[in-house]
Amino acid sequence: MTLLAELTPMMKQYLEIKKDNPDSILFFRLGDFYEMFADDAKLASRELDLTLTSRDHGKHAKPEEERVPMCGIPYHASEAYIARLIAKGYKVAICEQMEDPRLAKGVVKREVIRVVTPGTLVETSMLDEGQNNFIASICPEGEQYGLAVADISTGEIHAAQFTDPDDSTLKNELSRFAPNEIVFHPAFLDKKEMAEFIRNRLSCCAECLREEQYDFSEAQRRVLEQFGKSDLSELSLDQRPLAVQAIGGLLDYLTETQMNGVDRLVSLDLYSESQFMALDLTARRNLELTETMRTGEKKGTLLWVLDRTRTAMGKRLIRQYVEQPLLSPAVIGRRLDAVDELYQDTMLRDTVRERLGGIYDMERLMTKIVFGNCT
Repeated sequence: MTLLAELTPMMKQYLEIKKDNPDSILFFRLGDFYEMFADDAKLASRELDLTLTSRDHGKHAKPEEERVPMCGIPYHASEAYIARLIAKGYKVAICEQMEDPRLAKGVVKREVIRVVTPGTLVETSMLDEGQNNFIASICPEGEQYGLAVADISTGEIHAAQFTDPDDSTLKNELSRFAPNEIVFHPAFLDKKEMAEFIRNRLSCCAECLREEQYDFSEAQRRVLEQFGKSDLSELSLDQRPLAVQAIGGLLDYLTETQMNGVDRLVSLDLYSESQFMALDLTARRNLELTETMRTGEKKGTLLWVLDRTRTAMGKRLIRQYVEQPLLSPAVIGRRLDAVDELYQDTMLRDTVRERLGGIYDMERLMTKIVFGNCT
């Protein structure tokens, strides 16, 4: 192995950045390409069907055994490749050139501007417009849980705290939100049955965060700062410490991976699991609420029958209605009254449908603006 002092300046820079992102495939910007090296290159070439080449990585590296494997993709086509890696459960760290190469003295300054994970996608091309892309955070203590669930592509974040002796409530909540990624407090590692449920039934990525990321004092500070409040009572979180820790841990993880864009989460939905009908994963599948048992398609489901929405935002909302059956007669009555008003007034209904037909996905467009990648 070539000593660090013998490496080219560019390879030194690559290894330093890679050291800070050991669990991600590093997309290292070189001109018009994202290049991958060493083990990342071998992995990417296999998963993306790319040609694996090599290059010298040291000043005196000439023998074939001293060449580092590499492969690359055009930066303008990166979304398609990132989507394939994310679908396979990998993380991708995007390392950009932070200065004009023509004006740089020495090695071009480069920084990781974002780590793309299954639960933090904001690119429209990688998302289903009719479905949320949730990431969940879990903080357990004895028989109690704090749960936070966010979709940074739409700017929504939900949180709850509940007592759950047999873990059934947590399983139901995770089944309801169907997150594509879960992060959790190290104490959750003791929940062997839950780990098996997440791995085998939810089939989503899961990662244990550091204990300090769920520290209550830091979590409280992050939550108050995020939502612009001076006291937890203003968010009705003063009696829900585990919910505070779950939200705080999630915010810390999002800040670490996204660098910016967390500002999009501006309002908190603090809910009680008793607001909605408890349906476990088996019941949801047998009822074929959003996908059929045989093919997993939308066609033939209850959602397929009901969904006549005209906007992407409407598609996601009616999906939430189907997945979260209400229990309160008063809330059910208000929803039915709203539906009845449009049902009884054909002209109003047709006018609303016509006007809605020209509206874009404002929720996700706002997120792209916050991230600075809106055309």
